[in-house]
Order: sequence, then C-alpha cells, then structure tokens
Amino acid sequence: MKRMALRYTGKAKKMYETDDPDVLWVEYMDQATALNGKKKVHIDGKGAVNRRISAMLFAELTDAGVPTHYLSAPDETTMLVKKATMLPLEAVVRNYVSGSFERKFALTHLMPLTPAVHEFYFKSDALDDPFINDEQIIALKIADAATLKQVHALSDTVNTYLSRRFAAIGIKLVDFKLEFGRLSNGMLVLADELSPDNFRLVDEATGESLDKDVFRKNEGPLTPVYEEVFARLQKGVQHV
Repeated sequence: MKRMALRYTGKAKKMYETDDPDVLWVEYMDQATALNGKKKVHIDGKGAVNRRISAMLFAELTDAGVPTHYLSAPDETTMLVKKATMLPLEAVVRNYVSGSFERKFALTHLMPLTPAVHEFYFKSDALDDPFINDEQIIALKIADAATLKQVHALSDTVNTYLSRRFAAIGIKLVDFKLEFGRLSNGMLVLADELSPDNFRLVDEATGESLDKDVFRKNEGPLTPVYEEVFARLQKGVQHV
C-alpha cells in the first residue's frame, strides 16, 4: 500500500489518500488539543501510544462483530482504514456523571447513570460542536431515523464491550465519544479513533484520571498516563 496526497489534517491526526481509492492512511500526531482546539500542545510519543490503543481496540471490536473501518497498522504511528463518508456527529455515551453533564445538572461526580445516557453533538468547530437531538438531526437531514437507530445500537454494543474490557483491568469507563461513517457500499461503520483522547477513564483504585483530562487540567505529563492504559490493556483479557 502506497501513501499518496494529504487529504485532511485534524486536531490529532493526518489522513492521506492511498493507491487504493477505498483505503486511507491515517497518521497519529504528537499533538494534544483541548477547548475545541483552542489549546494545542506538542507531546512527544502521544501519537504512537494513541495508535497502539486505537488499533488494539478496533481490532478487538472487529473480531467481536462490530463493523469498523479498521484494516491494519503498518507502523508505530499509522493505520490503514476503509474510506468512509463520516456523519457530522459525535455520539457520546455516559455511564457515570462527569464533565459537562455534571456541571449542567449539578450532580454528584461519578454517580452511575442507568441506563447509560446517549447524546449527540453536531461536529462544527465554528459552532463549538453544539448539542443536537434526534429530531433536529432528522429535520436537518443529517441522518435519518433508521441510521440513528443503528448508531444507538452500535454505541450500546461498543459500550458493553469496552466497559467490561476496562473493568477487567481496574479502570472505570466514565464516558466516551464515537464517530460513524458509511463505506462506499453503504455499510455504517465505527470509525475515527478509540483512545484516551475520546474516552474518560478513571482508575478504580485511586480515582485518578487516565485520559486527556490530565492535559485539560494540567495535572502532569500525558504520554506516561496513556502508556499505562496501553500496558494494562495488553495484560488484560483480549476478548470479553
């Protein structure tokens, strides 16, 4: 597979065309952002560990029957993925109270949420990714009801798998963000990234953050935290 022209540069990844029109080459960058990209810092080693975590979890979910865009990981910082037309939505799943949900409703930190709460946010840097509900999504023709039903079902499947996966290594999956797209054949797939950049993770024993909140709150170096998550995932049960 040959890397071709740069297609897109995001907050933490670059995407390139390849000599296969249905495959993209994704490069994970040593960059962390917060406040919707307003805070941006170079962090050595972050791209490689994010790629390792993301590739591991995509491969496991694919093996578990979840349709994903993942193909392979050619080297330490890159992944090959199926080209997908992305839905301009962030699908957030909340298992425990934290972050904006905690502030909005003045709730107790890490209070369990049963059932898990699903939220959508419209992907727009200019608008700061505003909250959007199902009816708004349908009315604005961003996605139809059948697609949203699929997204909800796939998000629940991913949540079940990842919650058990992290619980087995002493980590609480507080909440996370997923993104979805459609392949050229119309199949809806899980895409983008699966890493502590878009998960909120808390150590069960210490209560310490094991995700990008460490960067957001200036609590210390970020790469060692991500490396700890990867090390635990490697030692944990690979299929749950």
